[in-house]
Amino acid sequence: MKQGKGKIIVAGGIIGFISALLVKLGNPVNMGICVACFLRDIAGGLGLHGAGNVQYIRPEISGFILGSFIIAKMKGEFKARGGSSPLLRFVLGFFLMIGALVFLGCPLRMILRLANGDLNAVVGLIGYVFGIFIGIQFIKRGFSLGRSVSQPESNGYIMPVFAVGLLVLLFLKPAFLLFSENGPGALKAPALVSLTAGLIIGIILQRTRLCTAGGFRDAILIKDFYFLWGLIGIFVFALIGNLALNPESFKIGFTGQPIAHTDFLWNFLGMVLAGITSALLGGCPLRQTILAGEGDADAVITVLGLMAGAAFAHNFGLAASPSGVGINGKIAVIIGFVVVLGIGYNVIQYNKRIRSRKEDLNTKGGEIHA
Repeated sequence: MKQGKGKIIVAGGIIGFISALLVKLGNPVNMGICVACFLRDIAGGLGLHGAGNVQYIRPEISGFILGSFIIAKMKGEFKARGGSSPLLRFVLGFFLMIGALVFLGCPLRMILRLANGDLNAVVGLIGYVFGIFIGIQFIKRGFSLGRSVSQPESNGYIMPVFAVGLLVLLFLKPAFLLFSENGPGALKAPALVSLTAGLIIGIILQRTRLCTAGGFRDAILIKDFYFLWGLIGIFVFALIGNLALNPESFKIGFTGQPIAHTDFLWNFLGMVLAGITSALLGGCPLRQTILAGEGDADAVITVLGLMAGAAFAHNFGLAASPSGVGINGKIAVIIGFVVVLGIGYNVIQYNKRIRSRKEDLNTKGGEIHA
């Protein structure tokens, strides 16, 4: 147990330090790594939304996918699978992104923001854990999106091929791509450095199964703190990295934090929504990206839902800004709660009916046999 705890802390520590290093090399402050933000930037770069300050083909995402793919193939763990309520996963991914963009960051960025002194992330953290707690109540009552089944191997290659395609577009820079000239999308580490960092993190996460939602879920549900130690490792080493590499940007407080707002209620509610959806999906945005690289078509659908949510959020003014959360974003979060909780309730009722039918059939079969 001690040896395992040490390994997961080191694994998390590498991720945390790489995040601080990427900031030093050009990525936005408090956003060395953010899956939600990076998928949003990619959606913008592909022209799926028109927010000119968040458009860039982030190579880190391709690195996560390809790192997971390569190591899964090497270890014999690549397996094409899917068919577990794909449409529901798309919708849950969509609203996960809405919650994240109202908070202005995915759960990983929440930890990294805290490691750079942003106390707004404490509010987000409380909301995220509360959301996971709500999701656990659904799981306890029988929520399940169903089992994945084996699929043709070509299904498993879709996301790795997509990741390679993004890299080709990034380096060739065809005219139809969009690149920010200012704002967060214009802040970036050198592409090859970002890709290398993504590959390393993708390999680590595929081997460790580290997940922000899984860390808090397991701690609450089964009192297993293994993944939580990995999250602590991310925080501690990101904090050390920021103090060593980025002291000029380190600032403890609520106000004046980069790419953040101080609307406590909506920071909280945005991450509650992200927590519920991550728990129901069985993984946070980062975990879904890693699963997509190792052949999980359901995770691919979730990632597509995340990208659709990002495009929708910026096309219709749902995403927050440093000045706060607009009325459209607030309405979207409320709609998200209604839809996501409705999905949870409906799935539980459906699973109860299926179990009841199976029990009736087993009872009748036993009577006939007797």
